[in-house]
Amino acid sequence: MITDIFKLRPRYGEVDKMGYVYHANYVTYCHQARNELLRKLGLDEVKLEKNNIILPVISFDIQYKKPAHYDELLTIKTLIKSMPKVRFSLEFEIKNEQHELLSKAESTVVFVDDKSRLPKQIPNFIKEILENEFKLPAK
Repeated sequence: MITDIFKLRPRYGEVDKMGYVYHANYVTYCHQARNELLRKLGLDEVKLEKNNIILPVISFDIQYKKPAHYDELLTIKTLIKSMPKVRFSLEFEIKNEQHELLSKAESTVVFVDDKSRLPKQIPNFIKEILENEFKLPAK
């Protein structure tokens, strides 16, 4: 399993009239966490695009447990539990400073050739990086 931790503080404009982080912002937070994990692996969006790879989201499922609030430090744990083939699934756990679970989410993206716009098998350079990470002891 590959895991990463990403932290952020919701900005004032991300909070609704009830004082809660607006529900759609959780999707953005998970996307940021996914991008940071991929960046740490050397697979940032610039590198993917240079290799004609895009990762469109084909599903996103989220469960809200408790609300997050303005300026509260949130920790987003991103997990890759299995080696992708064509589809690439990531799981997310969002917790507050008291380590309370605020939400859980799962996102599935697909490897797509940016020219043909067709799904494809995991590119070899990505497969090698992920295989090496799966072999490393858990952090």
